[in-house]
Amino acid sequence: MVFETEQAKSKIRAKIQALARELGHDARGLGDDDPIPASGLLDSAAILGLIVWCEQEFQVTIEMDEITTDNFGSVNRMLGHLQSLSA
Repeated sequence: MVFETEQAKSKIRAKIQALARELGHDARGLGDDDPIPASGLLDSAAILGLIVWCEQEFQVTIEMDEITTDNFGSVNRMLGHLQSLSA
């Protein structure tokens, strides 16, 4: 899959906001480099849901050992990792 960076970022941000909203949080102020796990906006189940959604949305396979804050700690890190998986 070829990534259109801004479109992919927008999709990721929208999914994070939707998951946070389900938990009663407002993630609209989350920046692309803000640490998602440390923000408290998503719990571990929501983060796992985000990972599964990324696999489906971007048609990639994410291995368990890839689920790290280096790869999924922010919108920009997620995008970079997903781009590397689709290359």
